[in-house]
Amino acid sequence: MEVTGVDELGEQIVTSEDVVSALTDLVIITGFSGAGKSTAMAVFEDEGYFCVDNLPSEMIRSLVELFMHTGSKVQRAAVVSDVRAGTYFEGFATMIDDLRASGVKHRVLFLDADESTLLTRYKETRRRHPMAPAGTVTEGIARERDLLAPLRGRADVVFDTSGLTAAMLRRKLADELLPTRTPGRLAVTFQSFGFKYGPARDPDLLLDVRFLPNPHYEGDLRPLTGEDPRIVEFINRDGELDAFYERLHPLFDYLLPQYLAEGKAHLVVAIGCTGGRHRSVAIAAHLAARYSSEPEYLVHVVNRDVSRPA
Repeated sequence: MEVTGVDELGEQIVTSEDVVSALTDLVIITGFSGAGKSTAMAVFEDEGYFCVDNLPSEMIRSLVELFMHTGSKVQRAAVVSDVRAGTYFEGFATMIDDLRASGVKHRVLFLDADESTLLTRYKETRRRHPMAPAGTVTEGIARERDLLAPLRGRADVVFDTSGLTAAMLRRKLADELLPTRTPGRLAVTFQSFGFKYGPARDPDLLLDVRFLPNPHYEGDLRPLTGEDPRIVEFINRDGELDAFYERLHPLFDYLLPQYLAEGKAHLVVAIGCTGGRHRSVAIAAHLAARYSSEPEYLVHVVNRDVSRPA
């Protein structure tokens, strides 16, 4: 890799020729603790950016050089660097100046918030401020403000997140910093499971379908799974499954677009029956088939317990 020279810290500066064939967008995220940096990083990660959190400023240079090497497949990256780096954060302003002089295409995003908002968020999370581990949050914010002052003036974009919810911040970031983003898509996982083998792990929504007819007690049906049409026919023998869908479809037709509009990236819907082999599997397959044709959803089915002995 061709180098034009070194900066005052002895780090190599990448030429603009290298940049043309490598990174197309580098976003450096910094700002106040509690101002929404984690939310911002998640937005870029959902858009396919290579993301690194809590990276010391000196290492940003090395990371950029790594991306410039022949064969690097990273074209878009987002890096969070803030006061958690301790003494390593002191060279951040100089690093930004050097990066700008080197010709590397980048943007610096600074997230700000008023003191009242930051205090409220710290009270909600009950975390210690990195600048005042043994003091008050107010003291930490004051110290952080002094350190961040030189960076705010160097930022390409400054967002004041006071009064913004996480969903509002995600939309603002997407609208203003990702104008060419692909339309938002919601990854939906329909997971079947059996209550007898333990609860589903951290689902967003949970359906208990044990009220439906159970094929387990039919000897010829027991070895089958919910993917077999004979199982579906049995569950719906008295029209109970159709009646269930008549109520379930409108609910999901309403909920999924709401989650998508809110900015949610992944939704896990757990569907549980007794053994996780028949009823829950059939319903997971049905819902997946219903919504997989919609372009805004990425649908996936996980049958957790279907392979267990009948």
